[in-house]
Amino acid sequence: MKKLLASLLVCVLFTMSVQGQDGNSSSTDFSKWQVRLRGLVITPDESATIETIGGDVEISTAVIPELDFTYFFSENWAAELILGTSKHDVKAVSTAAGDIELGDVWLLPPTLTLQYHFAGGALKPYLGAGVNLTLFYGADEGPVADEVEYESSLGLAFQGGLDYDLSDDWFLNLDIKKIFIQTDATVNATTALSATVGADVDINPLVIGLGVGYRF
Repeated sequence: MKKLLASLLVCVLFTMSVQGQDGNSSSTDFSKWQVRLRGLVITPDESATIETIGGDVEISTAVIPELDFTYFFSENWAAELILGTSKHDVKAVSTAAGDIELGDVWLLPPTLTLQYHFAGGALKPYLGAGVNLTLFYGADEGPVADEVEYESSLGLAFQGGLDYDLSDDWFLNLDIKKIFIQTDATVNATTALSATVGADVDINPLVIGLGVGYRF
């Protein structure tokens, strides 16, 4: 799966390069860069397959600030990179041992998408697709487990959004992304449960952003 996604990333970057060459040959009268500051609501659509004790997982919603950069290869084609980090509470629920608090963990999910921006007036819609790499760090195991480890995730991301021009340079932005995040988690609960439990966890959050941007 990871080899497939890595190949997809290469194809995306190649496509962006080709579109950039095409765009440069047609027109250069546009702002090539834009930066946005957004507030994000990250709502996981979580599920899990938990070894030995069964059950499912609950992962909390997070609200965070986010910074992103977009480079335009032409007036329509662009690439966006988002930068942000979020903290989520994690709980195993309906297991053979009951509900288990598994503390919290930080997610760092840099996401690169290739976008198509539709021509229009002040209101400019766009669609995008790309890849996401999620790194897990700062895990707090909570009151039951001795340690919780999460493997990094490489997955797909899809988006749609709207830019609304306030001036030639400034604009408002609404953005919605669906990011596919899967991790293998290992819960060391030797002290409490005399066991180490593995889990295949799908997080797959819906990410809704609202903010302001600047073109240059």
